Amino acid sequence: MLLPVVLLLRRAYLAELVWSALAARAAGVGHRRIGVVLSVPASTVRGWLRRAAGRLEAARTVFLQNAVTAGVDVQIPPSAGSGWADLVAAVTVAADSLSTRFAGGASSGAPSLALVAVAGSGGRLLSPGWPAPATAAGATPVDPDAASTQPEASRG
Repeated sequence: MLLPVVLLLRRAYLAELVWSALAARAAGVGHRRIGVVLSVPASTVRGWLRRAAGRLEAARTVFLQNAVTAGVDVQIPPSAGSGWADLVAAVTVAADSLSTRFAGGASSGAPSLALVAVAGSGGRLLSPGWPAPATAAGATPVDPDAASTQPEASRG
């Protein structure tokens, strides 16, 4: 089954609402206040924030990679001193890159940050196992055909 880009996998709330909670946390607002403002139970908001808190840097990396892939001359934002603010900045850069590349400019039809967060995560922004753990940098992949390309004398 395919989900529309306005929904997150395993979440009963629209992505715009979930993203609003994450952005509010980046601004320093607590889960109880966010819940009141969004009319969502505080325990639900706390769950979203806890799930996201455990992957802030990894998610930031994914969105910056998306931005670099889609954009030209992408400026990576410096750290804002908060994992939450860094995540929002990364999604903002990704949205700007997508807008520039596909919509002709950041001011004409820019996608919302929530839609970029959903699309960039494949709908799995708060799902277990996303983003996938990083693989070892510089690891050489194993080539099953390598044995057939060795000289006869070295095969034994």
